[in-house]
Amino acid sequence: MINIGQINQLEILRETDFGVFLDAKDYGTVMLPKKLIRQPVEVGAFVDVFLYFDADSQLAATTETPIACVGEWGMMKVVGVNSIGAFVNWGIESKDLLIPFSEQRGRLTAEQSVLVYVYTDKASGRIVGTTKFNKWLDKTPADYTPNEKVDLLVAERSALGYKVIINGQHWGMLFQSDVFGKVFVGKRLKGFVKQIRDDGKIDVSLQKLGVAKLDELSGKIVAQLRQKGGFLPLGDKSSPEAIFEAFRTSKGTYKKTIGQLYKQGIVDIEANGIRLIQDPQ
Repeated sequence: MINIGQINQLEILRETDFGVFLDAKDYGTVMLPKKLIRQPVEVGAFVDVFLYFDADSQLAATTETPIACVGEWGMMKVVGVNSIGAFVNWGIESKDLLIPFSEQRGRLTAEQSVLVYVYTDKASGRIVGTTKFNKWLDKTPADYTPNEKVDLLVAERSALGYKVIINGQHWGMLFQSDVFGKVFVGKRLKGFVKQIRDDGKIDVSLQKLGVAKLDELSGKIVAQLRQKGGFLPLGDKSSPEAIFEAFRTSKGTYKKTIGQLYKQGIVDIEANGIRLIQDPQ
């Protein structure tokens, strides 16, 4: 089955001086230009190509990887604006992606970088982009549990923190109080579900909650202590950045965790770090 707007594996039917012709099934054949052939080829072999329609509505193939395929999000830069909309760099040299004016939340301008969702317009059959995400999200019930690990895509900044897309399917909210490290629109993160509110909205965190969070972090700290000969120079006076770089967690959570380990008799907290005094293994 051929999927336009996706990576397809197509068989090479014949080779010419200017490229190779590929079997596109119901679409007939499609030519892959010689300059886009990345490796030695032979008739009967298969090649991975991205399929799209060119400016003349003809099927085209490329070995270039787009920033986002159909059904995906990606950060793209506006390279031009005309009477029908804005065009963004799609990652394909010969094809920019159109975002019609009707699919723009606000008027886009040249050189602006925006998060774009790529889809196929049913009326025209064209692959286009949109910055209006609501119609593509929350189409299925949000069946998550607290502390469930999820994929997050930062979609926009808000007064409360960041709106994120959860697993490519639902809106979520990452509150400023749960943010640590560098977070920006377009960044992909691993996160955890905090709760599904009565109104159906979902709150997320960048780290596990409660005991589950502390247990996981405790294990990482003890493992690091073993690797470092029993001492880590990360204590109360360490910077939040140093702690985040080592354990991908906030300073507050780190301090609670080493406090728990101290109460359990596993570590001793010294002026410049922590020392392993009893290995729990």
